[in-house]
This record gives sequence, structure tokens and C-alpha cells, in this order.
Amino acid sequence: MSKHELLLEIGLEEMPARFVTNSINQLTEKLETWLRENKIGFGEIQSFSTPRRLAVFIQDIAESQEDIHEEAKGPAKKIALDEKGEWTKAAQGFCRGQGMSVEDIYFKEINGVEYAHVQKFIQGQATKLLLSDLQTIITSLTFPKNMRWADKDLRYIRPIKWIVAMFDQEVIPFTIAGVETSNWTLGHRFLGKKIVIDRPADYEKLLLGQYVMANAEERKKAILSQLDKLQEENNWLIPIDEELLEEVNNLVEYPTVLFGHFEEEFLDIPESVLITSMKEHQRYFPVKSKDGDLLPYFVTVRNGDHHHLDTVARGNEKVLRARLADAAFFYKEDQKIEINTALARLENIVYHDEIGTLSSKVQRVRELTNRITNMLNFSVENKAAANRAAEICKFDLVTNMVYEFPELQGFMGERYALQKGETNIVAKAINEHYMPRNADDDTPASDVGAALSIADKLDTIASFFAIGMIPSGSQDPYALRRQATGIVQTLLHKEWNVKIEDLVEESLRLIVSAGFAKKEKAELTDEILSFLKLRVKYVLQECSIRYDIIEAVLTNEVGIISSLVRKAEVLDKNKDQNGFKESIEALSRVLSISSKAENEGEVNPKLFESNDEFELYNKYLAVKVLLSQAITEEDYFDLLISMKDEINQYFDHTMVMAEDEKLRENRLNLMVKISQMIKQFANVKEIIVK
Repeated sequence: MSKHELLLEIGLEEMPARFVTNSINQLTEKLETWLRENKIGFGEIQSFSTPRRLAVFIQDIAESQEDIHEEAKGPAKKIALDEKGEWTKAAQGFCRGQGMSVEDIYFKEINGVEYAHVQKFIQGQATKLLLSDLQTIITSLTFPKNMRWADKDLRYIRPIKWIVAMFDQEVIPFTIAGVETSNWTLGHRFLGKKIVIDRPADYEKLLLGQYVMANAEERKKAILSQLDKLQEENNWLIPIDEELLEEVNNLVEYPTVLFGHFEEEFLDIPESVLITSMKEHQRYFPVKSKDGDLLPYFVTVRNGDHHHLDTVARGNEKVLRARLADAAFFYKEDQKIEINTALARLENIVYHDEIGTLSSKVQRVRELTNRITNMLNFSVENKAAANRAAEICKFDLVTNMVYEFPELQGFMGERYALQKGETNIVAKAINEHYMPRNADDDTPASDVGAALSIADKLDTIASFFAIGMIPSGSQDPYALRRQATGIVQTLLHKEWNVKIEDLVEESLRLIVSAGFAKKEKAELTDEILSFLKLRVKYVLQECSIRYDIIEAVLTNEVGIISSLVRKAEVLDKNKDQNGFKESIEALSRVLSISSKAENEGEVNPKLFESNDEFELYNKYLAVKVLLSQAITEEDYFDLLISMKDEINQYFDHTMVMAEDEKLRENRLNLMVKISQMIKQFANVKEIIVK
């Protein structure tokens, strides 16, 4: 069977850089899924993307679908045939649905019952006849933001300007938003021209001749190679921010690296301000010396060739100079503001219409921070520092610098606090209370910063849950999932001996007292704890813990995060050990039978009838004493499974559900006592053992 090539390119007006990678991944996945669902064989898939195009090239596509040979099961024989042996409507309908006739029916026995069957044969259609479905694939792409243009009904990320759809040398005909498919594409907006594609395999090479590097990975390598060369030539260090590199890569079609200079006097501005100005506003890479000191240079990537680079550099220098002059002015002006003045301004800033002002939030965070430091028995010095840090943690939000560069909240708070005479521990906590800011960020290093971080994030989550703004699907406008993950990670890294349920309880007391909660406290507690459990589950998954073990440790309360994670790690480490299966089965038998108890009572040894009952009871008492001592999670698990032999011996010779009510209740009471110890560790019934 001959093999074919497919090329699909969507030509667009320039897309936002942050959407390009996800869009091409989506197009590639949809094409691959369509080929698999239609049983069309294919070879290598190559993806191409630039700000102006999304394209996929697929090699070795089969000429037609695979033929289908399959057996279809129908109604039971007694339903397929009536009393006279005639075919019923059920049998006839089954055959029609399979495109067959009743003459094709035969019977097969399954679990003692005969069922009607038919053998189906569906000949595969020619691939060429199915390719009009590409139109649906293109229009089915989804984007975070869409637009409409002219009088078109289609909503898309940007207006479609051209579409290449080729099966070998032939154009696949269809029209989207008034644009007909063709075999031509456009090169670089300024350096290239319109070109005709004779063969799909020539696509990448032809575009490169028109100043378009269509392969995003190759384009990124070209940028990195040029950056490396620039570093070597000038003895510089150019820190590579992966997010910035990805964004820059999706802003250009033909990358050329160049550098510019700015006045050394701007180096008096805090480094974080300079880097943020360059990165966030201009998409520039900062330049440092080999010793790590920031230098008065920047590196940018031009969407074009090497001609007139000096002119381009001067233009970029002019733009950056204006930015840095603004930053210098803001920095100077901010230093005139007193902290108390800034705090007073928070009273006039609405945090959320239904929640209140920023000032009221800060008051709750301060109170919650104090409660947390009491729960954790902080020293007097650290309690005072945490209280002060919480009191002023948001003061930098009213500064000019943070207004202009929101990314600098916390960073500027730390710097300005030090300038105003605050202690290092207080200033550091102001910065740290925003941590972790993203998935790659660290958790707060200091105890004071960690306590404040947890208080702030937990207040945010509880406040929005209280007014019914709970994340759903992909909608999470206030980043509550990220903040919940931050709480879990901070508690995990600090290994604090505090239950997450207690933290939620303290936070909700303050929320309820504030008077804006729309739900009862009990309902809010359940919702928030369920939400936090999902974040704990996510963290455990990141630790490569098996799913059934995650369910086992999360069945009951979360408790102390670090302890819960260690329990999961102990179970995961032991799951492949000899005897694990038998131990889990023994403990699970206790949990299963204990669920039959209607009440929890004391165990009366006088009602024991066998030595097996005494042995299990004595073992329980001994383990209980050892568990009450300070032991590790691994020790706890070892003590639990040490009861395996006594449990098995007990069940082999003891009828728990005895007819005598007193005996039955007494035996169930023992099962409940043991099950409580087991559940303190995990609901082992959730663990899959083979």
C-alpha cells in the first residue's frame, strides 16, 4: 500500500506569544487523535509554529482506513427467537443496526446463555475522501481568548488569513471564514514573500528561504546559540529565564540577537526593578558579570536579519531609558512615604466588594498569624516579629513602584521596610509571605515568613469560599488552587506539628466574625478541607505516590501534612516487600468487621472464650502503649503489621458475629479499638494488593 504526506497550515495575524505553544500542541493532538479514531495509519508527525502560523506535517499516511473485522453481540437466543422459532423484532433490529441480515446470525454461549452474534466486515474508505474533516479540526481549536472579525461568525484567536491543506500534491478543498484552502503560504512579514508549495515535505525548507524558522525548537536553539556566542565574545553572563525565552521564541519568526546599553546611574535602582523593567515590559534579557553583578547592558531578539542592527539597538535603548527613568523617579518618590501613611491608604482600597477593604484583610491576617504562632509555640521575639510583619505586609501595594510593576510586590516591601528601620526578620517576612509565587518558586525560608504566608493564603481561600466563589473547572480567577498548594508545600517543608483542620477552624472563626460569610461555618469547613485535600493529593502525586495509597491516607482527616506524606511514603516503599499483601489483608479484615458495630464500648476480657481472644487483646494493649510514645511513621506501620499473626489466628478461630449479644458486642468493641489505631495511619482497605 502506497504512503502519502499531509500538510496543514493555518495562517493568522500575529497571535499572543503566550498562546502559541498550547495552540500548536492542541492542533497536533487533534490531528493525531483523528487519524487513530479513523484507523488511518501514519508515520512521523512534525509540528511547526510561529506568531503567524500553526502547521503540522505528517509522513507515511496510509492510502485508506484499515478494514474492520469484528464480532457483534446481540440479544439472548430466547429474545432473538419467538415461540415459533421466528426472528423477533429485537433480532431484526440488531441486524439492521450492524448493517447485516438475520441470515448472518449465529449463536454463541456466554456464561451458560446463548446470544445472537454476527460477523461484521467494514471495508476502509480511501483517506482522501475523509480529509474534509480537517475543516472541523481547525474550527474546533479552543483558545483562552477569541475574537470575531468583519462579518464572520467564526470566533478564533486571530483572523485567519490563509490555509494550506495538501495531501501529497493535491489541495484538500474547504473554506473557513471566507478563506479557501490552497498550496501557497507567506514568508516573513517584511523580508519574505508569497511562495507555492509543490510538495508537503518541502514546507520547512521553503519557509527558511523566506526568513521563517518554522520549527519552534530549532528557533529556540538558534536563539540560545546566539546568546552563548554573545556571552563568550563579551565575557558576560546572560541568565536564561525559561518563561522569557519561550515568550521571545513565540514572538519572532527569524531570530537575530543583539544588545544595547543603558546609563550606569540606573544601577542604583534595585536589581529586581531593573530586571523586571527589562523582562516584563521590553522582553529583554539582563546581562551580568561572571561574578553575578548586574551590568548596564541588555540583550534582545529581533524578528529579522542582521541588517541595521545598530539602528535597532539605539531604538531599544531609547525605549528602555524612558522606562528606567520612570522607575528611578518612582523609587525616589516611594522613599518619601511613611509606612503608617501607606497603611492608612489601605483603608480606602477595596479588596473585593463582598469581602471588604485591604485594611480589613490585613487585620484578619494579623490575627490569624498571631494564632498560628501561638499554636506553634514561637519564641517571644518571633511572635513580635510575626505580628509586626503581618501588620505592615501589604503596605507596598500603594507605592508607585508596585503600581507600575505588580510583579514586585513583596520585593519592594522588603526593601522599603529596611529603609524605614524595620528589622531584617520583619522585612524578609513581608517578601516571603507571597511565596511560593509560582510552581517553581521556593517556600518561605524563615518561620515568621512561613507563618505569615500560610495566614495570608488561608484567609484568601476562606474569604472567597465564604462568598461562594469556589474554583470550578479551569476557572480560578483568584488563583486559589495555587495558594492552597503553597500552604501545603510550606507546611510540608517546615514539618510543623499543626493540623490543617485546626488552621482552617481558626481562619473561619475570623471570617464568620467579619460577617460576610454566606454559608454556615460547618459547610464552609467541609468545602475548604475538601479543596485542600485535592491539593494534598496533587503534592503526593508529584512525589510519585501510587493512587490507591493516596486514597488510603486521605480517607480520614488530613492532620499534620508532613506526617501524612511520610505515611504515604512508608506504604509506597513497603508495597513490594514480602508479606505486605498478607499484612494489609489482615488489617483490612479488622476494618471491615468493625464497621458492623453500632456503638463503641469497652472491651471486657471476662467475656473471652478462647486463648486467641486474649492474645489479640494483649497484643493490642502492648501496641497501644508503644504507639503513644514518640515514634516515626515507619515505626507506627511496623507496629500495626506486627499484629498480623494474632489477627489471623483470631479470625480463624473466633466468630465475631456470635449469636450471643454480649459476646458479639464485646468482640466488635475489640475490633473497633484496633480499627481506630489502623485508621490513625491509613484506611488500608483502599490499598490494592496482589
